Amino acid sequence: MKQSEALDILKMGYNVFLTGAPGSGKTFLLNEYIKYLKKNHAAVSITASTGIAATHMGGTTLHSWSGLGIKENLDERGVKEVCKKEYVRKKIKNANVLIIDEISMIKTGQFEAVSKICQYIRKNARPFGGLQVVCSGDFFQLPPVERNGREIKFVTESYTWQIMQMKICYLDEQHRTKDKKLHKILNHIRNNEAEKSKELLFKEQEKFQDLGRILTKLYTHNIDVDSINYEELSKIKGKEYFYQMNLRGNPLVAEILKKSCLAPEKLILKIGAHVMFIKNNFEAGYVNGTQGKIIGFGPGNLPIVRAENGKKITVKYADWVVEDENSVLAGISQMPLRLAWAITVHKSQGMNLDSAEIDLSKCFLEGMGYVALSRLRSLDGLKLMGINNLAFCVNPRALEIDADFKKLSKKSLDELEKMPANDVVKRQKLFLKYLAL
Repeated sequence: MKQSEALDILKMGYNVFLTGAPGSGKTFLLNEYIKYLKKNHAAVSITASTGIAATHMGGTTLHSWSGLGIKENLDERGVKEVCKKEYVRKKIKNANVLIIDEISMIKTGQFEAVSKICQYIRKNARPFGGLQVVCSGDFFQLPPVERNGREIKFVTESYTWQIMQMKICYLDEQHRTKDKKLHKILNHIRNNEAEKSKELLFKEQEKFQDLGRILTKLYTHNIDVDSINYEELSKIKGKEYFYQMNLRGNPLVAEILKKSCLAPEKLILKIGAHVMFIKNNFEAGYVNGTQGKIIGFGPGNLPIVRAENGKKITVKYADWVVEDENSVLAGISQMPLRLAWAITVHKSQGMNLDSAEIDLSKCFLEGMGYVALSRLRSLDGLKLMGINNLAFCVNPRALEIDADFKKLSKKSLDELEKMPANDVVKRQKLFLKYLAL
C-alpha cells in the first residue's frame, strides 16, 4: 500500500495498524495524519512504547499517558486506582484519537490494561472507550522484554486487538535507503532466509573501506557500551565539562520520562569527544542520530560540535516534556547529546545512521541483527565485527503474522479501491464532524 492510500483510510476514522519494513515511511505518515487532525482541531494523543520513539513525534510513552506506569496488568481495583488521577482522567476523556508507535514492544497485558482505563474513564464499553486507535510498528523489530523466561506474546494475541476490527495498512515503498543490496538483505531476513543475508553481507564487507570515519559502535549489551564510551573518553586529555539533567514538575512522571529518554542524567564532555544528537532540531541543523565531534566550548560552557557534514553547531539545552492538553505535567532539560563511540542495539531503534561498527556476536534476542542493520542508510557505512547464529533469526510467530498482515492489507486496499471517490470524501467529512461533537 502507498502512503496516500493509507492516509485516506486513516482519515475515514477506522482503527488502523500501520506496518512495513524500516524506511517505508511509517513515522512520516503518522506525522502527516497528526498534522491533519490538529489542523481540524481534533484532540490527538501521541504515544509510543518507548520514550525514544515518542520523541520522534513530540509525544510521550503509552505507560505515562495512560497512568499505567510500570505495571503490566491491572485488575478492576487497579483500574479504579489509576482512574482516580485527575490528569489521567482529563487527557483520556478529552482525547479523540490515540496514536501508539512501536506497538511491537507493548505487552498483551499492557494493551488490555490501557483499553480498560479508557473504557472506565470514557464510560464506553468499546475497545479504548471508542477512541480511534492508530498503531504503528514492525513485528520483525525487537519484541517485548519478558522476564523469568516467560514466552513472548505479541500484542496481536490480545483479546482487545482481535475485536478492534483493525484495518491493516502495509506500506511497501522504500524511502530511507537507496541501497538496493541493504534492502535485499533486510528482505532476506524478513523472509527467514538468514543464510542468503549472511552471504551477501560478507561479500559486501570485503569491500569495506574505513576512510578515517569514526564509526558508532552498536553492541548488544549495556556493559560493553558503557565501558567503550568511558574508555574512549578517558583517552582524551584535557578539561572535563559536566552537564547535569534538570527535572521539574510531577516527580513520578519526570522520573519515568528520565528513564525513557536517551539523554544521560550526567553528561561528561571533552574537546575531541565523539557525540550523537538525540533529538530533532531542524532549525539548529541536527536530527536524532546526527554524529559529530566536540571542537570547543562557547559562552556558558555550551558545547560546539562539528557534525560529519562539516557544519558547526553550538548546542543549547533541550527540553523533553509530558503534556496534558495545554499544560506541562513534567519535563527534563539536558544537552541533546550522548557519547557515541558505542550505543546498544535496543537504544538504536528508531535512529538513522550514516555509519556504524556493529557487533552481533552476543545477540540474545531474535530481531537484534535486523534492528541493527536497518539503522543504516547504506552498506557502505557498515563495519561488521562479529555475528552469531541468532543474529539474523526472526521470531516464527512474526513470520506468520506478517504474512497475515499482507493479506489483510490487500483486503483493505481492495475495499478502498472499490469505494467511489465521493464516498471516501463523504466518510472522511463525517468522521471530522463526529470528532467535533
